[in-house]
Amino acid sequence: MDAIDRRILVELQQDGRQTITELAARVGLSVSPCHRRLRELERSGTIVGYRAVVDADAVGLRFEALVFVTMRQEDRDTLLGFEEAVAGMPEVVQAQRLFGDPDYLLRVLTEDLSAYQRLEDDRLAALPGVQRLNSTLVMKRIVDARPLPA
Repeated sequence: MDAIDRRILVELQQDGRQTITELAARVGLSVSPCHRRLRELERSGTIVGYRAVVDADAVGLRFEALVFVTMRQEDRDTLLGFEEAVAGMPEVVQAQRLFGDPDYLLRVLTEDLSAYQRLEDDRLAALPGVQRLNSTLVMKRIVDARPLPA
């Protein structure tokens, strides 16, 4: 990956809807070489997809919690069952397995506190192998959906 490829990535992270002509002009290439580079970045898996970034507040998801999950059991089947169940919950917008304690960090968005309480009590606490859930409420997002550094 060279400097031009990195500029293509920076440009697309800022505006993924720009045309190939606009992108080429911004990175200093003609359309054909820019298009070839873009397709190679997609083919290699460097660019994994395109999507809209939606404002959670605008769609009624005003409550955000970070949930730290400590597992009672850490055998392979339990962890895979937990991860599969979490992946199927649309309220969990990000999930990471961690080294040490806690075992997982989940970012959860719901309409309000009551919706979150139902999610935690009825679904999260019932997941395979869960010993403890520790929630921290998000007061304010300082950096959100930032593009990757060049």
